[in-house]
Amino acid sequence: MEYGEVAAGTFLARPNRFIAHVAIDGKTEICHVKNTGRCRELLVPGARVYLARGASPQRKTKYDLVAVEKGPYLINMDSQAPNHVAEEFLPRLFPSLLHYRREVTWGRSRFDFFVETAAGPWFMEVKGVTLEEDGVALFPDAPTQRGVKHLEELCRCQEEGFRACVLFVVQMKGVRAFTPNRRTHPEFAAALEQAAQQGVRLEAVDCLVTPSTLTPDRPVPIHLHL
Repeated sequence: MEYGEVAAGTFLARPNRFIAHVAIDGKTEICHVKNTGRCRELLVPGARVYLARGASPQRKTKYDLVAVEKGPYLINMDSQAPNHVAEEFLPRLFPSLLHYRREVTWGRSRFDFFVETAAGPWFMEVKGVTLEEDGVALFPDAPTQRGVKHLEELCRCQEEGFRACVLFVVQMKGVRAFTPNRRTHPEFAAALEQAAQQGVRLEAVDCLVTPSTLTPDRPVPIHLHL
């Protein structure tokens, strides 16, 4: 995926989860944060951040905060980006891909993708990953009952004869592995392990990141216990 005009700035503060104060060319701008997660390890005062200019003149904020530098990593933190990356990655993930639909309701569940392949249909859920520790990508960065529910629903798909997949989009380059964040949310880690035991396909892919682009690159090894 590609953003339009992008500006660099210095992160100053985050008064709430929706906005950030960023210094751009000596002026403080109020920017929309395209990620409602905590991101405490990313949005620290003085961090170099990248802002995409909004397209609508009716917006209250001129920019969206979409990426941040953290040590050697450039991390895209746009929570809407992983589904776009997943869409680009689908032909590699499913070589016999016929067609797909986004945001599909099945029973009481709503999944990111319904994928038709020559071998049969799949339901797929996508999770964006922005947390890194010692070269390992982790999800989630905060407890997520919604994430647990998604895994339970994918297991139910398997039980009812469909195929199911969860794709972790690592929004950075350079990690050596992915693992569930057992310390932050042991219930999610247990649910992911249960999903794997029930045949849910687990995949992770890293991304080539520039201030203005995010592109799926290579599969990342998944370790349920690390």
